[in-house]
This record gives sequence, C-alpha cells and structure tokens, in this order.
Amino acid sequence: METWILLTIAAAFLQTLRSGLQKRATAALSVNGASYLRFCYALPFVWAYLAALSSSRSIPELPVEFFAFCLSGGLAQIVGTAALVGSFAHGNFTLGTTFSKTEVVLTALVSVVVLKENLNLLQWGGIGVSFLGVALLSARGGLKDITRDQRALLLGVLAGAGFALSAVSYRAASLSLPAGDFLLRASLTLAITVSLQSVLMGAYIGFREPGQLGRVLNNWRSGIWVGLLGACASAGWFTAMTLVSAALVRALGQVELLFSFAVSIWFFRERVTAAEVAGAVLVVLGIWLLL
Repeated sequence: METWILLTIAAAFLQTLRSGLQKRATAALSVNGASYLRFCYALPFVWAYLAALSSSRSIPELPVEFFAFCLSGGLAQIVGTAALVGSFAHGNFTLGTTFSKTEVVLTALVSVVVLKENLNLLQWGGIGVSFLGVALLSARGGLKDITRDQRALLLGVLAGAGFALSAVSYRAASLSLPAGDFLLRASLTLAITVSLQSVLMGAYIGFREPGQLGRVLNNWRSGIWVGLLGACASAGWFTAMTLVSAALVRALGQVELLFSFAVSIWFFRERVTAAEVAGAVLVVLGIWLLL
C-alpha cells in the first residue's frame, strides 16, 4: 500500500478522535475557544516534530510565496474549524462532519484552478459516487431534517470550503520550497502554519472574547490531548498532500465518516439510520473507484 494512503487513513482516524474531544470542549468553551485548542496546544508538538526531522536534514530557503500560501491556508483552516465546531452545536456529531465533506469536490475544483492539477475520469467518478453517499448521509432524517438544520448545513458547507482552500494552499506551500524531502517539506509547512494560526487566532480571541483565553488555559488537561491528536493528524495530512494531489488525499479522507459513525454510536449514543448505512456504502464504493 502506498505511503500517502496509510498516512491519510491514520490522519482521518486521529482527526475523528480530535473532533470528538473538541465537541466535548464546547460545554466549557465558546466555538472559537474550542477551535483554538487544536492550534495553541498543537504548537509545541509540531515544532518538536520539525526539530527531530531537521536534526539530520538542512532547512531550505523559505521563499515569500511559501509564507503567503501558509497564511492563506492557515486562515482558511481557522474559518473551517470554527464553522465545523459551530455546526456541532446545531446538529449532532455525524451531521456536522458529513456536511463538511463537501470539501472533497471543492478541493478537486480548487486544485484545478490554483495548481492546474486534474484527475482522470475514474477518479472524478469516485469523487462523484462518494459525494452522492455524503448527500445521502446528510439527509439522515429526510429533507425536513436538512431544512430544520439549515444553520448546521451552512456551517458545514463553510467548513468544507475552508478546508478545501487550506488543503490546496498547504500543498502549494510545500511544493514552493526549493529543496528538502517530503517529510521536511511537510513538517516545515505544518510548523509555520500552526505558528501563524496560534498567533492570529489568539489575537482575535483576545480582542473579541478575552475571557476565553483563560478558559482555554484552564482546559489544559483536554487541550493537551486535542493538541497532540491534532498535531499527529495534521502531520499525516500535510505529508500525504506533499506526496500527491490534495484532491486525492481529501477524497480518501472520507473514511473519517465511517470513523465518525463509530464515535457517534458508541461515544455519543446517537442513532444511525438505514439511509446513513446506504450512504456509507456509496462512500466506500467511491473510495474504491478513486484508488
């Protein structure tokens, strides 16, 4: 099995665990506060990872476009993360995660426009089939439920758009580096991006919700785990997207939906319908076509 496939599956699993912890954190924190956990507490872990890799490698020169792509991707991910955590408050865990999966189609389209990367017919077919599965999963109780949860739908789609733009930006940042193997390129992109995100979002929360910073610090016990899981998941995503198109990585990353079902059933005690099972089958079929 190719390296990027293993990295993507591992990243999707770890991201599901991290999202579950963030959902719980909304009981004590605002949406922005819970979102900030993944950035500020991931910071020491991503720099430790970069330090370990760079001990036997030379750091390449960092061009201006590298920082530009890191910044645009970081801002897009902040918006996507806040929207995803916000959708949890208006729908259940599976619903919010499902709506955010519009990122797969959006990532493919943005990749074509920004990086001039295209997919073959079978890969587009896989994305299309899996997207039908996502749409079926979204209608977990029928169209009335989607209408009733319009805010969850809109926040989920906004999350998908943010994640799509961030994924393509991160690949572009990694590819803009003039030297270095895929591990070093990915870790450099990750460390710089998380640093920018921690500073920018910390400043925003300090200005808009000053009390949240203290609550974020007080939630260090759960924050450390959110940061560790987030750092490990991001390392997997960034490395996989350095190796292959972000569209392929995000499409395979839909296995996260299967993990989220397990979490929603066993951890949050939520019901799964027959329509969701059928949707999951289509997602799996789409991934099979993709690979």
